[in-house]
Amino acid sequence: MPLEIVTVPCLTDNYAYLLHDADSGTTVLVDAPEAGAVKAELARRGWRLSDILITHHHDDHVAGIAALRAGARVIGAAADAHRLPPLDLAVVPGDRIAVCGEEAEVLDAAGHTVGHIAFYFPRSGAVMTGDSLMAMGCGRLFEGTAAQMWATLTRLAALPSETLVCSGHEYADANSRFAATVDTANPALTARRKFISARRAEGLPTVPVTLAIERQTNPFLRAVEPAVKAAMGMPGDSDESVFAALRARKDRF
Repeated sequence: MPLEIVTVPCLTDNYAYLLHDADSGTTVLVDAPEAGAVKAELARRGWRLSDILITHHHDDHVAGIAALRAGARVIGAAADAHRLPPLDLAVVPGDRIAVCGEEAEVLDAAGHTVGHIAFYFPRSGAVMTGDSLMAMGCGRLFEGTAAQMWATLTRLAALPSETLVCSGHEYADANSRFAATVDTANPALTARRKFISARRAEGLPTVPVTLAIERQTNPFLRAVEPAVKAAMGMPGDSDESVFAALRARKDRF
């Protein structure tokens, strides 16, 4: 059976994720923006943490770990061990780890930060992307380069189309408004904007979302498309160059 995935709203616009294996009774937390919301969801469901996975070092993804780690194994990037909470297991891209009754693959997700990683659960068809690939967008390049982020997005976009993308923030509405400025003739984008507006009007998360939908509507993944290149005035430029220009334009949006 695939893992049960619960999206936990935290802080102002962050998300943590709980992954639960009913067979073993184990539960994994991905990122910990705060402890209170996570503890409340665990108590409501009668679950206990077995592992905590960290995508990157920013405080709004790790601040709750100290209050949640008792009895749980904390797993994060070896490259960032010096600026993460103490790790019980330090991993590198390419590692495979057994968590929640399933094998997860550690993926390089550099760009937002240089030590950013993602966790892919192939059996359950889900990828925990933190602030790399996000719903309708991607993270700002605080430390990494456009080339690193483009390599990350290309890597993630190559996963199976039914993969659920579990990203770390609720930015879909703002991201969709930007997308509409560079992908004006995309009917899939028009439909998704309506869906996002309806979800947010009800106070509901817009993630997880399938990779197939991201490929159809995320302007950063669509840097390869002639229509997006034309809208950017870069019809003959490389995919990576168009992505870099899109990211720079989004920073000013």
